[in-house]
Amino acid sequence: QVHVVESGGGLVQPGGSLRLSCAASGSIFSINNMGWYRQAPGKQRELVAVITSGGSTNYADSVKGRFTISRDNAKNTAYLQMNSLKPEDTAVYFCNAFLREHGVLNYLTYWGQGTQVTVSS
Repeated sequence: QVHVVESGGGLVQPGGSLRLSCAASGSIFSINNMGWYRQAPGKQRELVAVITSGGSTNYADSVKGRFTISRDNAKNTAYLQMNSLKPEDTAVYFCNAFLREHGVLNYLTYWGQGTQVTVSS
């Protein structure tokens, strides 16, 4: 069984910073992509950033230059460093991992439960 758990959310003032963590655990053989998504009230879930196993990254235009995604493959963990936060960044942030379990042939996507980020003065 695999678990994906996010942490690091909270309340921050505009212009502030937060660092989110996403840890995958369980019977993991290999992790391909890991990604961060967010969903604001009344809006659809949207991609924030994604990172491949080789370290290639892709970002939503709205966060380019402010957010940085990284990962520690030895720890099966991805991070999202968020700087210069804006009120419009307020959302529940979700992490996913595209991974293969031991004894399973296919890669599947696993989601965490999300962590709330609120940017407000």
